[in-house]
Amino acid sequence: MDENFVRQLYQSHVSKLECATKQEVIDFFTKLTGVLFSDYSVKRYSEIGQIRQELAGLKLTLYNLLCKDVSECKDHAQQVVDSFFNELPSIYHKLLLDIEAIFKGDPAAKSHAEVIRTYPGFLATIAYRIAHFLEKSKIRIIPRIITEYAHSQTGIDIHPGATIGKYFCIDHGTGVVIGETCLIGDHVKIYQGVTLGALSVDKADAETKRHPTIEDEVVIYAGATILGGNTVIGKGSVVGGNVWLTRSIAPGSKVYYKAQMHDDAKDTTDLYIYKSVEL
Repeated sequence: MDENFVRQLYQSHVSKLECATKQEVIDFFTKLTGVLFSDYSVKRYSEIGQIRQELAGLKLTLYNLLCKDVSECKDHAQQVVDSFFNELPSIYHKLLLDIEAIFKGDPAAKSHAEVIRTYPGFLATIAYRIAHFLEKSKIRIIPRIITEYAHSQTGIDIHPGATIGKYFCIDHGTGVVIGETCLIGDHVKIYQGVTLGALSVDKADAETKRHPTIEDEVVIYAGATILGGNTVIGKGSVVGGNVWLTRSIAPGSKVYYKAQMHDDAKDTTDLYIYKSVEL
């Protein structure tokens, strides 16, 4: 075996000794999720003191995770931890609104408990809302580990840098992609296979808004692709399945795909039909 190769591998391991492992971050997320929602917990708490003790333990865990990695925020870890746990009631309240949005938005949902226990979109949203606060606190790796863990469990890829409003609903969810600079308003509903992405993947655009803005009360159906940082989907619009959009549409628009049969042939032409807006 090449000794230089062995040394190279060794150095890569030594350099990571002070970093939190992926599993440690995942364990923190799953324990926190279990405290927030009993359906995700492997424990049953019979006394309020047990909840206090668990939260105190999670605060210490997060502090240790941050302190392990110099590239994160070792110098202000306590400030981040205190801010996160002070914000936790607000995060929890937003998640309750997300549950309500899914329950009201899907006739197949018979109870809030069913949404919590079985809907992958809700698990992905939990991960996003927790990771988003840490991302805003200038933490980089830990939020990505959290959302990528949810991605691996649900097939839903939400970058923690995205901004998502209240009453957010992802139905079915597999294949949903929401990019880093995406802005999503309140009461937005997204189906499976939707991509809210960038027109360019040029590294020079890393600090620019690359992903679309989705205003309040928009519904985006399965397979739709909406791209570009200047693309705005106006309030109350409906984007149909398999639609491809790289331009803004006005509030109240309806955009859908339709295959039109030619009069003199048996083949078809793909059309996009726009209502309530001229493009």
